[in-house]
Amino acid sequence: MKIGFIGLGTMGRHMASNLIKAGHGLVVHDVRREAAAPHREAGARWAETPRAVAEATDVVFTSLPGPPEVEAVALGEQGLLAGLAAGKVYFDLTTNAPALVRRIHGLFEARGIHMLDAPVSGGPRGAETRRLALWVGGDEAVFERHRPVLDAIGDQPYYVGPIGAGSIAKLVHNCAGYVIQTALAEVFTLGAKAGVDPLALWKAVRQGAAGRRRTFDGLVDQFLPGRFEPAAFTLRLAHKDVTLATALGREHKVPMRLANLALEELTEALNRGWGERDSRVAMLLQEERAGVEIRVPDTAIRQALELDQHTAGHVGRKRPRPRRR
Repeated sequence: MKIGFIGLGTMGRHMASNLIKAGHGLVVHDVRREAAAPHREAGARWAETPRAVAEATDVVFTSLPGPPEVEAVALGEQGLLAGLAAGKVYFDLTTNAPALVRRIHGLFEARGIHMLDAPVSGGPRGAETRRLALWVGGDEAVFERHRPVLDAIGDQPYYVGPIGAGSIAKLVHNCAGYVIQTALAEVFTLGAKAGVDPLALWKAVRQGAAGRRRTFDGLVDQFLPGRFEPAAFTLRLAHKDVTLATALGREHKVPMRLANLALEELTEALNRGWGERDSRVAMLLQEERAGVEIRVPDTAIRQALELDQHTAGHVGRKRPRPRRR
């Protein structure tokens, strides 16, 4: 099976590499030709346009920044619709607008082309290690036929429902994450301003009911150390995702008060010029408002995590039974 891959950015470059490692012949394209250098060295073939990718392959994947880029690649003059023949398949891995997904699907379906939305979750590290969820919407039979290819991209491909369902699941997931992030910034600045050491506070709440569900684990990567570069996921992309989620809420007349508050935070941070910093940088706004700075040294975080692992190891061991005398 010949596979095309368009979009070799933060996520796409790893997913494309994993397809090559799985033994699939790949044809690649990106707006930056140099982005394809490692894939070409690994045996992939370069195509000058999305249309050329479509004409040379049976299945095409796109991993792009957002709806405008997907629309251009799928429907442009040199786009996928111009190159894909009936019976071929297109998976969009982008976090996309469900309305656009359905419109593209309708145009492709009219020509006998299968289009499925399959946004991913797991971040760049997950894309590299193949620990990704893929939430798929579209024809279930097509999904099942292409499961081996999807397995080369992520370890958890899951069929959600009809076209657009995958994108809706992704927007719900990401929007929830940023609502929670906004709340965490608020309560942690409260705890710190009230006089509790930030690391001691983090260690304490991890022992509670919410902490045991790993609600607070992600704070060690950016928020506690105050380190927002390099970005695991940029503020610009987070803002796009929550914007799409709130737009979906308006479309279906669902009140989104908390999501809109989270969007306000992301927008204010974006207006500070922080778009390419990690999305958690928006939490700094609450620090400013509260008049408190949360900065935990990396060494202290490491020691806390090592102690946590050591303690967990002892808890997990069974105590030896006492010998009968």
